[in-house]
Amino acid sequence: MFESFFYAVPALMIVGFATGAFLMLRRARRISVTWERGLQAEGRCLRMYTTTSGGGGDTSVSTTLHHVYEFTTREGRTVRFEEANGPSTVLEGDFVTVRYLPEAPERATALPPARGKLAAGTGCGLVFLGVGIAFCIGFMLLAHTIFAESDGMIP
Repeated sequence: MFESFFYAVPALMIVGFATGAFLMLRRARRISVTWERGLQAEGRCLRMYTTTSGGGGDTSVSTTLHHVYEFTTREGRTVRFEEANGPSTVLEGDFVTVRYLPEAPERATALPPARGKLAAGTGCGLVFLGVGIAFCIGFMLLAHTIFAESDGMIP
């Protein structure tokens, strides 16, 4: 019973890391396809704001910049979307180039094409998640070795 705890928790962490990697790859693919095949429209930044996370004090605080954009598709539909981590040089009222796929205009992006930056960011994120998965597997192997040598008893 107690031994299963040393397998269940790392296994759940591996599932979380793998899910994060899948979502990261899906986001990168979506943005890349939008840059390659998307239509362009003139959009306008309606609002920008920041959110913070972290405890402050002795812990680090992370700040994320968000923009709310609005544009009109070629079919005349007005679409409003929010995007995180956009350029800090875009202010409320600024006009931007928006790229969108006609089948999903609500998933538009105002990020300028930067394939290298997207690949580097995705790659670094995947390495981080891969290290987490490797650590969990190593922990599970170590736990297995310890329990096998001690006949299921904790030394």
